[in-house]
Amino acid sequence: MNSDIVDLRSFYASVLGRLAEQSIAAALSAIWDKLPGERLVGLGYTLPWLDRFGPDAERVFAFMPATQGAVKWPPAGPSGTALVFDEELPLVDSSVDRMLLVHSLEHAESPRETLKEIWRVLAPAGQVVIVVPNRRGIWARFEHTPFGTGRPFSRTQLSDLLREANFTPAAWSDALHFPPSLRRFVMRSHNLLERSGRRFWPIFSGVIIVAAQKRLYQGLPVAQRASRRVFVPVLTPQGAGRIA
Repeated sequence: MNSDIVDLRSFYASVLGRLAEQSIAAALSAIWDKLPGERLVGLGYTLPWLDRFGPDAERVFAFMPATQGAVKWPPAGPSGTALVFDEELPLVDSSVDRMLLVHSLEHAESPRETLKEIWRVLAPAGQVVIVVPNRRGIWARFEHTPFGTGRPFSRTQLSDLLREANFTPAAWSDALHFPPSLRRFVMRSHNLLERSGRRFWPIFSGVIIVAAQKRLYQGLPVAQRASRRVFVPVLTPQGAGRIA
């Protein structure tokens, strides 16, 4: 089941969603190398973190999968949002310095093909930063948050998938060590639970975060890949083709 854009916006506008966003942002900061003037693209629902890490970038785009839906971003000024298919990104080869994936890879029809497409558009020294639900974490077991949908990963599964797509994991982090409870006393003590979980039970974190470098100089078999998508012009008036 994919997360809908309406549900994602509602979650991150809630108290629990804001706490989750802060926890993930803190974990991202620990592995986020500052690259002034970089070209940054977010894939999935990455708006809360693009607002945090995007000001230092030369340009920032928010790519949102067609199965999820899209919203205009940023609210003021020209839109930086595009509705895309994650296996056919509208970018030329080696055109992006870093890609951030949140609420993306766990919903991909073929995670390996998605990563191969990301490899294509990343620059030779490019980096992909991925946030996915932890298979062992409690957040993946409750569907009242977006982390309870899609395909959760273990660290080993994610590492193997990255290596198959010619990426080298460079740094790991984790977040969401507090339970996804809506009780006020739990949310009030989330800082204490987050610090304790990071120290005592990191294996049960809600999400796994990895920064991986694009790997070069490895031979790949040449294969012709046809799109599995069928494009239907939904705004074409019915009967227009017959009249023409």
